[in-house]
Amino acid sequence: MHELPQYHDPRLLVGSATADDAGVFKLTDDIALVQTTDFFTPIVDDPELYGRIAAANALSDVYAMGGRPVTALAIAGMPSDLVDNDTIQSIFRGGAQMCVEAECSLAGGHTIRNPEPIYGLAVTGIVHPERHLANAHAKPGEHLVLTKPLGSGIISTAIKRGLCPPELANRASTLMATLNKPGAELAERDLIHCCTDITGFGLAGHLIEICRSSGVSAELDVSALPFIDPVVADFIEQGCVPGGSLKNLKHAETATHFSDRVSHSQKILYADAQTSGGLLLSVPDHNLNGVMELLEESKAPCAVIIGKTVPQKEFAVYCTA
Repeated sequence: MHELPQYHDPRLLVGSATADDAGVFKLTDDIALVQTTDFFTPIVDDPELYGRIAAANALSDVYAMGGRPVTALAIAGMPSDLVDNDTIQSIFRGGAQMCVEAECSLAGGHTIRNPEPIYGLAVTGIVHPERHLANAHAKPGEHLVLTKPLGSGIISTAIKRGLCPPELANRASTLMATLNKPGAELAERDLIHCCTDITGFGLAGHLIEICRSSGVSAELDVSALPFIDPVVADFIEQGCVPGGSLKNLKHAETATHFSDRVSHSQKILYADAQTSGGLLLSVPDHNLNGVMELLEESKAPCAVIIGKTVPQKEFAVYCTA
């Protein structure tokens, strides 16, 4: 993106330079647009659930910027010779259900023929220009808080290998289809200024982006990282690790210092590629109680302190156990 021609407009508050979750463009003193798009191939067999997860994943980018989604356009590519109309309708129905839950108007969309199914949304949200969140807004001395447990990539691999119990598969799918709504209210209450959502680059990749964009480092207690279920550790020992997670770890190792006590399983969880994961918040100390109370009130899947930001050092992240 950095090599592409750019029209520089001072109203563009967040662009591609910091690899953030969405763009933010100031319209007036009180309103800024939040714009994003995201789509992917099926990760579950149930077409309606696939639509829900894909839509939640796209909507999450707006919440991660502190915005509220207002309109969405469906994006789809379907192999019409392999996927029947009922299945396609189920995918779109799942996505539309999530838009209703987000109080976001589904304004239309576009579908093309494609060798494999893809589905997602282009979403526009609104946020106050002075209250938008960004991965470049972290300050030293803030608490790092995670709002969904980790391990969806590992569980997805275990499902493909027939090792995951149905109950756990359903629980992981429910988490992936849970909206990250607290992001909007946290911004509106001015409780935080830095946030990102954890998706394909894993906690490792997204935390490193926060550190690089904000000019800080992070101290992470990997023993505090929340698992979706303790059996995730067993899946890792059995080799149920997606290729994307291994690539994430290889990339993260150049920017991460691991203490000798950090296990292989903890490194994998740190780097595990998530689908529609939770929010990673950087929380000022004086607002920590307010943030934790809001997350409890909003029934966030979890609210776990996993580390803190510190002044910039040699490595972006320092992992201890």
